[in-house]
Amino acid sequence: MAGAAVFCFTQASAQQKKDSIKYLSEPLIKNIYTADPSAHVFNGKIYIYPSHDIDAGIPENDNGDHFAMRDYHILSLDKIGGPVTDHGVAIDIKDIPWAGRQLWAPDAAYKNGTYYLYFPLKNKEDVFQIGVATSKHPAGPFKAQSNPIPGSFSIDPAVFVDDNGTTYMYFGGIWGGQLQRWKDGRYDANGSKTDLLNDDAPSLNCKVVKLKNNMLEFDGPVHDAVVLDSAGHPLLTKDHDRRFFEGSWMHKYKGKYYFTYSTGDTHFLAYAIGTSPEGPFTYAGHFMLPVQGWTTHHSIIEFKGKWYIFYHDTELSGKTSLRNVKMTRLYHNADGTIRMINTFTVQK
Repeated sequence: MAGAAVFCFTQASAQQKKDSIKYLSEPLIKNIYTADPSAHVFNGKIYIYPSHDIDAGIPENDNGDHFAMRDYHILSLDKIGGPVTDHGVAIDIKDIPWAGRQLWAPDAAYKNGTYYLYFPLKNKEDVFQIGVATSKHPAGPFKAQSNPIPGSFSIDPAVFVDDNGTTYMYFGGIWGGQLQRWKDGRYDANGSKTDLLNDDAPSLNCKVVKLKNNMLEFDGPVHDAVVLDSAGHPLLTKDHDRRFFEGSWMHKYKGKYYFTYSTGDTHFLAYAIGTSPEGPFTYAGHFMLPVQGWTTHHSIIEFKGKWYIFYHDTELSGKTSLRNVKMTRLYHNADGTIRMINTFTVQK
């Protein structure tokens, strides 16, 4: 499959030397390794909230232990193609009271004069929950709340503010993201390491929940952001090319809600469209082919009338755990579909 080919390619340095690689975009910064870029427009500038990859010396495994991030750096740029500013450490794991290990993909939001940084982090029992930190400045520094958001679990928070001001959080990821261990509503430390282990059952879904006006708590119960096929049936666990894995995002285009996500072990970005931010969403297809590297994580914004996608690959290091963030244009077709993106080509 395409994803497997990409994974083999990134691990084979001899192959890299033989092939001429043409990348669609350049890394936004090269002084540190960054991934999982969540981009937002604040005060007329683009701010990017990525993970900060480090070489932790941990062998790769399906739990993602090699992704042992310990802080966040926030990036910004005034214009497309302009210089990118690294604002330095916005928050460090040592300053988060409930921290265990692994600061994974964050997101940010703004409301009532305060910027909110949402982050997944394993607690002292090695269970992922979602924390929040606040600042009066979009680049931080941020101060963490004393405890994670009550009722939160798993990874990859993505926060969407609708036109009426209602704020939603999308979160969750399987495999190392632990979502499958919450299938009965409480954490099972001995649960599956992958998914529901039932190929013909409906797949696990991303979670969606409203946030209270204080942006620090859930407002009501957590729901499934259900993705359906064209016949109205839930996607199945065995449908690895289409089912949700991790890395969700939400954007609104011409009155429709575009729920986008990574398929994980098949390495595509996929999208589904709905009429409500809480779903259900109808699967619409892939819109990004596998990047160089195992993981695919993205965000989508509109800036000065044009749409852009932020993503990562492994151009700088060739290593799955040492990634670099990039950006490129994203196009909606006249019929509402999204144009396919190929981030690199290999020329013999």
